[in-house]
Order: sequence, then structure tokens, then C-alpha cells
Amino acid sequence: YCIGWDDTDYPSLLAECSDAPILIYGRGRRELLQRPALAVVGSRKPGRQGLSVSADWVAELARAGLCIVSGAALGIDASAHEAALGADGDSIAVLGCGIDRVYPQRNRSLFERLNCQGLLLSEYPPGTAPQRHHFPRRNRLIAGLSLGVLVVEAARRSGSLITARLALEYNRDVFAVPGPVSQLNSAGCHDLIRSG
Repeated sequence: YCIGWDDTDYPSLLAECSDAPILIYGRGRRELLQRPALAVVGSRKPGRQGLSVSADWVAELARAGLCIVSGAALGIDASAHEAALGADGDSIAVLGCGIDRVYPQRNRSLFERLNCQGLLLSEYPPGTAPQRHHFPRRNRLIAGLSLGVLVVEAARRSGSLITARLALEYNRDVFAVPGPVSQLNSAGCHDLIRSG
């Protein structure tokens, strides 16, 4: 299905963003667009601690009634979606390709679960292949749909920090999980915490 900016079920938080897309495409549970949501983002190559924190916290947040939004990438994104669905919670995956494409291929079973139990969402029409420049743009939807963004692990040059910056621009809360000082994947989170 396709939802236009002026449709009654276009997500109200996203509609507040000046750069919100005019059209969004979805597969799955359309009603999730009206649920209070929290974005959870992080490294594609997280450490054991990051995966554990992501899974534990997301399960609790999902049980508390928050819909978990992420980008369906490997690592923290996939962990967040899986933990939300595993806790009988709700999850929205925002894609950098059409809703009929699976990227990355290793997440095929996750995409199938999200299609049935959650929601796959994109601003790109069906058939659109994943492109590198799509992913920073899709991060604005992740931030725009959500009340806040939780960054679990992020290096200093990370797409997760793009999402955090966009959330701040949209006047949303940003949360960051500290990690080991020697771990490069914690540096971006530490910078967020240091900057307040």
C-alpha cells in the first residue's frame, strides 16, 4: 500500500518534519504507524555487550508498549527488530530500497517476520534497488517516526550518528549507551554523552 502526506493515517510525528516524504510505501501492519515508537540504531558489527544490551532493553521497551523502529541492517538493527518481535511487541523496519526487496539478503527470515508481525516501510517505490545514498536519507524517516533514538553502539563515523543528529533537529530525545573505552564502536556513543 501507499500512504500520502495528506492521508489520515500518515504518521503524525513524521508529518511534523520539514523534509518528510510526500509518499511512503508499506507492507505489513499499517496501524503501527500510529503507535508510540522509539528508534534503536547501532553498529553493523557490534560486540557481544552491544547485542546483549540491545536485545534486553528492546524486549523491555517493547513490553512497555513502544513500537521499535530501526533500519533492518545487520547487527544492532536486526537485533532490535528480533528482540521486539520476540517479546510479542511491534517493530517497523525503514528500508533504503523498495518494500519488495530484501537487503541485506542475510536478513531474509527477519523481513518475512516483519512482513507478517510488523511493518516494512520505505519512501522508495517497489522495485527500487538499494543504493548507498538511500541509507542516510532513510535515517530521517527512522528519526522522524520516533519519539526518540537510542544509540547502542556507534563509531565516530557512523550512520547511527546521522540518525541521532536528525532526531535532535526534529526536537526528539537522543539516548546513548556507553561502552568499553577501548572499543572503537563506543566512541560515537561517548561523544554523544559528552556533548550532552
